[in-house]
Amino acid sequence: MRPGLSLTAIAAFGVAGCAALGAPSLHTPAPERVDSAVIAARSAADTLQRGLMTALAEAMASSGPGGAMGVCNTKALQITTDVSANASLDIGRTALRVRNPSNAPDAWERDQLVSFASALSSGRPAAGLESYKVERADGAWRLRWTRPIVLQPMCATCHGKDIGSDVGEILSSLYPADQATGFEIGELRGAFTATVPIPFD
Repeated sequence: MRPGLSLTAIAAFGVAGCAALGAPSLHTPAPERVDSAVIAARSAADTLQRGLMTALAEAMASSGPGGAMGVCNTKALQITTDVSANASLDIGRTALRVRNPSNAPDAWERDQLVSFASALSSGRPAAGLESYKVERADGAWRLRWTRPIVLQPMCATCHGKDIGSDVGEILSSLYPADQATGFEIGELRGAFTATVPIPFD
């Protein structure tokens, strides 16, 4: 996602930030449009999370960790693409330490991830944390949105500190540049990130 000209950056962290845009004008999207874009981003992230976790749970039950890694390697992109198409936006995942290099964060996403990590380490619960900004890019308005992903118990098998040798061998073969291990349950693993077009009329 190519950064555009930033209109305003809003670090929500559980506090509604749309009012900071002020009253509608000829030059900025109306606050209700921004509200709708934020809701759309949250909904798409919820849908993506459910889809990925369901696929992982089914694979773990039928094929163990190897099957789960297969889901991440072959099915996660398709699930993400389907959610993006159905929601008419761009949804994905990123992290400070990525497994797939194509998911590396851009500068804005990296800043938000650092902020999330700081908030979590200071005791803030992950629930309610999010960050977003409205910007103009390629002649149109859009919302950039993100919220943290913390490591869940089911994911510790492939992302935790105690990786079995068999799992490690599969990871090395699938992801030679893997950085996404050594996490503790509840620690920041990454973030959902979305770009949502904002209609302007």
